[in-house]
Amino acid sequence: MNKLSQMAAASLARQSDAPALEFEGHWYTWNEVVALADKLTALVDATGADPRGPVVFIARSQAAAIAAFLSLIRTGRTIRMVYPFQSPAGIARDIANLQPSIVVSAARDLNEEVLAGIREQGAAALIISEMDAVAVPGLERSTASIPDDLPVEPQIEILTSGTTGKPKPFAVKHDMLGTFFTGATTAGVFGKDDKPAEPLPALLYYPLGNISGLFSILPALLNGWKLIVQDRFTVKGWRDYIVRYQPPASGTPAAAVQMILDADVPKEDIASLQFFSTGAAPLDPRVQHAFEDRYGIPVLLSYGATEFGGPVCAMTPDLYADFGKAKFGSVGKPFGGAQIRVVDPETRAVLAAGQEGLLQVISPKMAPDWIHTSDLGVLDEDGFLFLRGRSDGAIMRGGFKILPETIQEALLGHPAVSAASVVGVPDRRLGQVPGAAIQIKPGAQAPDFAELEAFLRQHVLATYIPVYWMVVDDLPKTVSLKVDRPAVIKLFTDTIAADQAATA
Repeated sequence: MNKLSQMAAASLARQSDAPALEFEGHWYTWNEVVALADKLTALVDATGADPRGPVVFIARSQAAAIAAFLSLIRTGRTIRMVYPFQSPAGIARDIANLQPSIVVSAARDLNEEVLAGIREQGAAALIISEMDAVAVPGLERSTASIPDDLPVEPQIEILTSGTTGKPKPFAVKHDMLGTFFTGATTAGVFGKDDKPAEPLPALLYYPLGNISGLFSILPALLNGWKLIVQDRFTVKGWRDYIVRYQPPASGTPAAAVQMILDADVPKEDIASLQFFSTGAAPLDPRVQHAFEDRYGIPVLLSYGATEFGGPVCAMTPDLYADFGKAKFGSVGKPFGGAQIRVVDPETRAVLAAGQEGLLQVISPKMAPDWIHTSDLGVLDEDGFLFLRGRSDGAIMRGGFKILPETIQEALLGHPAVSAASVVGVPDRRLGQVPGAAIQIKPGAQAPDFAELEAFLRQHVLATYIPVYWMVVDDLPKTVSLKVDRPAVIKLFTDTIAADQAATA
């Protein structure tokens, strides 16, 4: 049994009526968690599946899934995550690609199309519901063969955020998780002497299947702390948690910061916060300014990625105490032994402080090698990192290279614009042209596109002016609350195709 499985087994050895998980207003005890975990383990054993065979876990953020996840970790098997937030055909395709011995899922995600895909694999199917687990009739036993690409060491294959396309699997070994992912969730949030003796309940609204979900749940589960589970982020759910527990620090994905501002959460409701952390995507400086001005709470930025094993760079309270707003907009300095350098996009030569280029990262918990990224950034003379967007998001308009972030930042300067996403829309003549999808601030009157174009021309070159415009109620987002660029592109291409069909 590996280290992570041993820790899960120790966690599930608890016999206690103490609260463990809260979901939809109900607290489940550790005894209830252990009972479900033990039942699921027995069902897994009864499938007859080879112990090396992978388990596909279609995981929704609910109390039963948390208990099931702990049970699956205890078995020491390789776990392959599948997002439930897709069509049944998409889930069936993922199952075919992942070649499971066993599939564990909520009943709502196992329609006949998905079950047919499980049968084709010879896999067993187990259903988790409100603190219970059962086998699907007719799919109690597994006859699946072991995939040729199955790793020797057990791992959890989490999913990327899907910012630039369909979420992709990324393998993290059990031993690495047992070593690096089981410390306090407050690490890097509180100052050196400010960690609470009794950790407050952790709050989970990230999907279980990605890196942020692991960061949210593993420390709590494996250390016996309380965990509050929400199936998705909402401003109300986050605000209620802050009001209820009065934590000294909190944070959300970058996209949620503007949501909090738009909801006009009263200042007194979040007055307990000394710091507010965000990461996973760049935060527009104007949004950061607006949040800090309204609430008087410093925003601490961070930089990380799934392939890094999470954050590798952060603006900590200690750094903020030393530098204050002198480093506004910085994602801080590397920590935990991580290294970051900036290289020339063409020659890969290492650049000096103050020069913009591509970022390369060494994350010791993953590997000793440099990881090449598509992120653009600058390291200043004090070693602070400033992000400058992504190189692979550039729009090539007839030979002119356009960074969407430049247009987005300019649009956010308009008083009526709450959020914006600019993408490259296919064009027969120029290859790509910019398309801008925007959200309007609550209570503001939507400006016409001519007004927005005139506003933009004051800030960007003529080649940056979008050819296509669209107002949306909400920008499409991935389950990690990042803007889903492929979905935004599809909004434009579908609209263009419909217009062409109507005029044909």
